[in-house]
Amino acid sequence: MIHFENVGLRYGLGPEILRDLTFDIAPRSFQFLSGPSGAGKSTLLRLLFLTLKPTRGLITLFDHDTATLSADSLAVLRRRIGVVFQDFRLLDHLTTFDNVALPLRVLGRDEESYYEEVAELLNWVGLGEHIWSLPPVLSGGEKQRAAIARAVIARPQLLLADEPTGNVDPQLAQRLLRLFIELNKSGTSVVIATHDIALMDQYDARRLVLHDGYIHVYD
Repeated sequence: MIHFENVGLRYGLGPEILRDLTFDIAPRSFQFLSGPSGAGKSTLLRLLFLTLKPTRGLITLFDHDTATLSADSLAVLRRRIGVVFQDFRLLDHLTTFDNVALPLRVLGRDEESYYEEVAELLNWVGLGEHIWSLPPVLSGGEKQRAAIARAVIARPQLLLADEPTGNVDPQLAQRLLRLFIELNKSGTSVVIATHDIALMDQYDARRLVLHDGYIHVYD
């Protein structure tokens, strides 16, 4: 599904912050992305989501060389990816329901076909009482759960999650991880960036570890 070959990234004339990244992410796979603070986990997720271009190397996504694609073609590929950002990126003028339903609307589905699906997912992540609330009245943890629900609602081929359990209690963190695992079992490849070693140790999953700009893969 994803192939990185000798990928490097630098900003301007500065030193490379990511160096010689070579790895694959297979279809239907599940992996954690870890590393110390500032190692570049969020930057690597941006490369995977095609919002950042490498300064060298090859990135192949869904059998496409991303360097040769037009902006419109990249946008089409992104629709196959679900993303949970650290800053949530909810639209403040839309209700929780409408934020979560947005990927389904982009796909052309009408509300009658997905209302129960969205409502059920919001109940499952503990937001049933906030289904018609606007993001500004939600807590940080509630916004995070809404962002997770939005990322998984369309059952993407690839899910990228940046510290998705960072603002929730341990019990809810386990519940959200189960959601990601079930999504993976249904066919989605999952990449979860986290610094929570204790959380990772509870799961027998592949680990991609960033350190000093390089990536180390532990299967």
